[in-house]
Amino acid sequence: MPREPCELACRLAREAEAVCRHYLSNGKREGRYWLVGDVHNAPGRSMFVRLQESRKGPAGKWTDAATGEHGDLLDIIRESLGLRDFREVAKEARRFLGLPRTDPEFVSKTDRPAMPAGSQAAARRLFAISSPIQGTVVEAYLQRRGIAYVHHGGSLRFHPRCYYRPDEHLPTETWPAMIACVTDLDGRITGVHRTWLDPDGFDRIRLGKAPIDTPRRAMGDLLGNAVRFGVLDDVLAAGEGIETMLSLRCALPTMPMAAALSANHLSAMLLPSGLRRLYIARDADAAGDVVHAVLTQRAADAGIEAIALSPRLGDFNEDLHVFGIEALRAALGIQLVPEDVARFLHASTVAAE
Repeated sequence: MPREPCELACRLAREAEAVCRHYLSNGKREGRYWLVGDVHNAPGRSMFVRLQESRKGPAGKWTDAATGEHGDLLDIIRESLGLRDFREVAKEARRFLGLPRTDPEFVSKTDRPAMPAGSQAAARRLFAISSPIQGTVVEAYLQRRGIAYVHHGGSLRFHPRCYYRPDEHLPTETWPAMIACVTDLDGRITGVHRTWLDPDGFDRIRLGKAPIDTPRRAMGDLLGNAVRFGVLDDVLAAGEGIETMLSLRCALPTMPMAAALSANHLSAMLLPSGLRRLYIARDADAAGDVVHAVLTQRAADAGIEAIALSPRLGDFNEDLHVFGIEALRAALGIQLVPEDVARFLHASTVAAE
């Protein structure tokens, strides 16, 4: 191991329990180990971190019994915060080591330094402490909107008690929420989008969202970035809403897609190098017309072919919900270029069969 990572890992190992309490707050100490669900701070007991050096090995080493993954405390910092570049991991480790230390037995959650509200760090932390959506109200919400197969590629998670504050004069509430990570072109998490959901049912007015004034909010750095589904390639479909793009993914599960979260952000979304063709999944409204014009010109300036995908109703989620998956596939089949019909639409249909 190079000198700096080795030195940082050794210094962190001397503070192993404090590291675990800070970055793996959903776990707890049992004997000489810290037990938690996984390196992303999920609740559970399958991952264990050695807190003291022993004959079995040095402090700070961890193993996830469920997956066989293992590593050191630098790996915990990287994975729990969703960092990718080692320079960011080292910076965070040095920041942590510079914090005043108290007796770890008496360090509570309220004693930890607060992350700035709405910051990238706070967004990464929220995504890291959230859980998979399988079997949750998130999956039920999407299925009720017609999205039977949620091809999200790991970009969505579930938080059972996500904070919601109506305004600065009212108390904070908690509601279950769908958490979507916003990433840049390098895959680094820059923000999250929260959709608070109703845990008690579903009605036609709220469409499963919580009965609050603003059930959708984003935090972090959004400009130019997006919620991404699939790995970037030479073809990309981009649109505004998460549900809109997940509806398209039902029909085209292997096509990379991006949800920019609003019309303005879609107009300003950064286009990846190597992109040959951009499908613009436009909403059927005035804002959708403006976005299509702006993004088409930006794509042309970058030498990228831009093609509009237009819904029959207001957006593609409405089309999916009203007409069904086969009708959506048929409508897309006459809008995609022929090579993409074979590459994404026919291949997806064969795989589904």
